Amino acid sequence: LHLSAVKLAELHSDLKIQEKDELSWKKLKAEGLDEDGEKEAKLRRNLNVIMTKYGMNGKKDSHLVDTNYIKDGTESDALDDPRLEKLWSKAKTSGKFSDEELDKLWREFKHHKEKIHEYNILLETVSRTEDIHKNVINPSEENLVKEEILHSKHRELKEKLRSINQGFERLRKVSHQGYDTNSEFEEPRVIDLWDMAKSANFTEKELESFREELKHFEAKIEKHHHYQKQLEISHQKLKHVEEMGDKEHLSRNKEKYAMLEEKTKELGYKVKKHLQDLSSRISQGLQHNEL
Repeated sequence: LHLSAVKLAELHSDLKIQEKDELSWKKLKAEGLDEDGEKEAKLRRNLNVIMTKYGMNGKKDSHLVDTNYIKDGTESDALDDPRLEKLWSKAKTSGKFSDEELDKLWREFKHHKEKIHEYNILLETVSRTEDIHKNVINPSEENLVKEEILHSKHRELKEKLRSINQGFERLRKVSHQGYDTNSEFEEPRVIDLWDMAKSANFTEKELESFREELKHFEAKIEKHHHYQKQLEISHQKLKHVEEMGDKEHLSRNKEKYAMLEEKTKELGYKVKKHLQDLSSRISQGLQHNEL
């Protein structure tokens, strides 16, 4: 796959969550609690997202290139959207961003691309389900259940599309104006969650509590980013020591690399699991609004 050390650690975290979700689903299925197959379909969508994200779906160059976009000039090739490429090019040449801010902005662009991927996969799933549903001649109780599942998926599509539109508007604003120093949150995933939370059916007290939790979540993400950077540096040092044939330092570097890799995997898993939980709570609040 030619993935960097950081991407391999992320893949490990994603697969660990997928494995845990699949084990939970098997228990539910054994108890007869997924008769409509909705949870199984969601698991397939999640796996499809992972395979697309890391270039494991058989499509050439479908994964996000992972090394130093800003330095090697290949970043536009990875965005797959002329509007995003135009915004990124404008931001990069505007002189309004430090190297650190450009790095942060690039993470926002990558996050936005991943959201579009997930939306397209869900859209394809919904379209297939609708085609099957239309070909059913005799309505039955089972088909009514499937119709309700379709409504649920349409709500999910609506939420994702709203998030994509909000995200693009934010990227457009930041690319033109630079970062707002008074901004409450910096991490793109946290900004998304906060924007959605403000639209959900939360009381003032619940919203304030959620805000505090997001601050802790953002700190956890920053810690993960720190270990990702340290892992990448350690990986480069390890390659250098191996090339030099320096046996004295090789063992020490391998130990440090293994420790950083394990810590990065562990933090990545915790971040993604926490993100799942927060997203689920917001989704319930948004659905409450529509009832």
